Amino acid sequence: MRSLNDTLTRLSALRSMSPGATSIASQDRLTGLAAFGSNPGALRARFYVPEPRRASAPLVVVLHGCTQDAAGYDRGSGWSQLADEQGFALLYPEQQRANNANLCFNWFNSTDTQRNSGEALSIRQMVSAMVTAHGLDPTRVYVTCLSAGGAMASVMLATYPDVFAGGAIIAGLPYGTATSVPEAFDRMQAHGGPPAAALGELVAAASNHRGQWPTISVWHGDNDSTVSAANAALIVEQWRALHGVAAQPTAIEDVDGHPRHIWHDGNGREVIEEYRILGLGHGTPLSTSGSAACGTVGPYMLEAGISSTRQIARFWGLMPTQGKARTKPAAAAELRAPPAPATSAVPTIKRSRVQPLRQPVTGDVGRVIDALRAAGLMR
Repeated sequence: MRSLNDTLTRLSALRSMSPGATSIASQDRLTGLAAFGSNPGALRARFYVPEPRRASAPLVVVLHGCTQDAAGYDRGSGWSQLADEQGFALLYPEQQRANNANLCFNWFNSTDTQRNSGEALSIRQMVSAMVTAHGLDPTRVYVTCLSAGGAMASVMLATYPDVFAGGAIIAGLPYGTATSVPEAFDRMQAHGGPPAAALGELVAAASNHRGQWPTISVWHGDNDSTVSAANAALIVEQWRALHGVAAQPTAIEDVDGHPRHIWHDGNGREVIEEYRILGLGHGTPLSTSGSAACGTVGPYMLEAGISSTRQIARFWGLMPTQGKARTKPAAAAELRAPPAPATSAVPTIKRSRVQPLRQPVTGDVGRVIDALRAAGLMR
């Protein structure tokens, strides 16, 4: 059983991240998508389509992290800036406070993480509506994300591999490893969960898909104390067997001073990449200076000297490739050992499932209740 001190430490992190405090003040470039289906997850849909855009343009689905909103994440990450340059469309599913007090996608809630159910189905409906309304290419739909959004991207890739050609998971977690708030806290620290060898089966069982699997881009800071960097290796492991690639990467490159591990399939296609960003904490890696600057630094939007937005788009073929990177032989491609992280602020529970506690409480129990209320876990 988790100790009281451990619980209080975790909840203290949530208290310091009050909802709305980390939303980046910005000019809102996004438009609301009014009607897109039954919306069982009760999410909001927002989008951006540049003018002019490519004919049959690709679509990138962007999922924000906890305490963030769509407009703030767009400005911080620079996705609409890149869409202007390259002509693809953007879809921003947005969490609502009635669903989750900290605006986290409910990646640990079984109702929201199954095909044709909850938040996962709402996002799928948004994709269909965007493709139809704007004449987008249904074979070039991608999803990217941060933190709880990263974990939700894992959900979308697992439950709808027929919809997404590729996904990018930033500071996220593998699919299907948590079904409750306590499990979510533990998995964020890479504690417990299924054995690594069983992770791929969770994805295989999530749909009846028998075709080509989405390509996977994994990003994690090696100084992340919110979501353990060990989760990056677990995400790679979850998808490695599905793509039929070996445990060790086939190549390693240096990209803007950071190692990029690459797994090629039998046809030589890059199907998995992993970036471990040196010294980075919990957030989206940015490069905000120079001719290729993209995004704006803010809470969980972190200067790293490398633009995850541009590099992810490049991996998906949405923009021209760079010059030749410095490549090392596969034998040298050893993953860095992850740090030992501490607290987290990602999971909260549906408010409708929490009974309000009105009586005053004292002592250690009172401290726990106060922390729960401050974190948005109780009203």
